Amino acid sequence: MFVTQPAVAVPPVVNVPNAITLVRTVVAIGLAVPAITHASVKLAVTAYLCYWIGDILDGLSARLLKRETRIGAVFDIISDRACCAMCAAALLVLKPEMTLPVTLFLIQFMVIDCVLSLAFLYWPLVSPNYFGSVHSGVYRWNWSPPAKAINTSGVVFLVLFAPSPWWPVAFVLAVAVVKVVSLGAVARLLVRPSR
Repeated sequence: MFVTQPAVAVPPVVNVPNAITLVRTVVAIGLAVPAITHASVKLAVTAYLCYWIGDILDGLSARLLKRETRIGAVFDIISDRACCAMCAAALLVLKPEMTLPVTLFLIQFMVIDCVLSLAFLYWPLVSPNYFGSVHSGVYRWNWSPPAKAINTSGVVFLVLFAPSPWWPVAFVLAVAVVKVVSLGAVARLLVRPSR
């Protein structure tokens, strides 16, 4: 027997914030691909700007319109990884000498940060933006506005402007340490017995 109705009420998936996430993902990837094939700095920068501005706008609209949903948060997290991967590929074409820091960043962001970002699903939270009610330190170091801004823009800035790959490598490794320590803190919360 097939169940055709969900067991719990599901908020609408089609809403303004999710539409912004979809559009910014399609546009950013749509610009990153020709940035890769044509080695275009202008297209790569525009792709990153579409990704970052769209990422700010989807979250802001979700909060202002009171349309925050768990599925929207997961959609945003997955879309961030898709945009980031394609934009990072454009960076590699433009700056092949930065292969090591970009590779380390992708491992950190696509795997470690993704697992950490999805950890909110264990608690009755709408998104990682509310993780402060679970662990203030993990929230502050990962999802506070300054932390979110620094996570990807810091490495992009360093890859574009650092005189050698070692500055962005050091930055990426520092961010990775924060992410691994944060994952450890979350893991301890998950195994702590209920009182």
